[in-house]
Amino acid sequence: MQFGLYAPIPMATVGSSEIAHSASEALLPLVDGSRDAQFEHGLKLLQAADAAGFELALFAERHLGSDLSAWVLAGALASRLKFIRALVAVHPGLWDPVMTAKLAASLDRVSAGRMALNIVNGWFDLEFQMFGGEVLQGEERYRRSVEFIEILRGLWGNDTFSYSGRYYVIDKAQLLLKPATAAPPEIFSVSTSDEGREFVAQTCDWWFVEMSKTAENTDDLLRSIEASISDMSRRAAQIGRKLRYAINPFIALGPTTEEALQSTVERIFAYDPDADSRKIERRMLPATKAGCVGPPEVVLKNIQRFRDMGIELLLLKLIPTVENVHQIGAEIVSQFRGTS
Repeated sequence: MQFGLYAPIPMATVGSSEIAHSASEALLPLVDGSRDAQFEHGLKLLQAADAAGFELALFAERHLGSDLSAWVLAGALASRLKFIRALVAVHPGLWDPVMTAKLAASLDRVSAGRMALNIVNGWFDLEFQMFGGEVLQGEERYRRSVEFIEILRGLWGNDTFSYSGRYYVIDKAQLLLKPATAAPPEIFSVSTSDEGREFVAQTCDWWFVEMSKTAENTDDLLRSIEASISDMSRRAAQIGRKLRYAINPFIALGPTTEEALQSTVERIFAYDPDADSRKIERRMLPATKAGCVGPPEVVLKNIQRFRDMGIELLLLKLIPTVENVHQIGAEIVSQFRGTS
């Protein structure tokens, strides 16, 4: 079992004074000689996670927000880590695939072969329009992403590469900087619709299995995850492929489930009284039903259930403090270190 976490930025994480401070200072000049608070906190947190046994950090991207650019933050932090690999979010339609291939190869080399890409098919139309992207709907988004990934792999694996597709045409492109290892960087995605699942089955290496928003308890959620894995495995097998699976549970340790959850909610509103309801209702609350909130022994038991059904990576949502990372590393991650 592998464990990951989100690089701490305002868009992706809540509940710490450092994140609240970084958001409040984003529009202000820095004091002479100081560095951005997101960077400083991210470095401390990920170095702590690196030492605690975490193996992956997701660098989420919100172009229209107070977050540092995912590529810049990943590049600044990944080279300082020993074990964690950087999973960088990329939006096809906003990024050119040839440029992305070069950025990925660069990051892969400075991080000693520890980077991967999380393909985000996009939903925020205003962000796309403001930053020069082309908004596509439904199945067209996935067709574009298929081409995007084919170009990445073509450039990584060939001296010269040409491509003629619906969305991209490339004539004898060269990438004179290859990734750090012969095996190309892995591709992750979280697409959930029928078209999205077909895209994942055909092109990706890892799938973040969706967390049901209607599950009433952990058993319901596990059944829905098991059904989703079965469906994706069938789709991939039909074309001779095999995927690996990950989920995004929220983790909070405490004497009881109720106390752990209440403490988490209190922290969120203590540092962000106007907390984004979308982050809490759509992302956090479904993730708390995964059985990773409560006493460590209960969390460990549920993680074992995930592993038994084929989940290989838990990308943990958590309150982003160094102390919390230390506790989770000692009581949860260390129990699975060295296991497959």
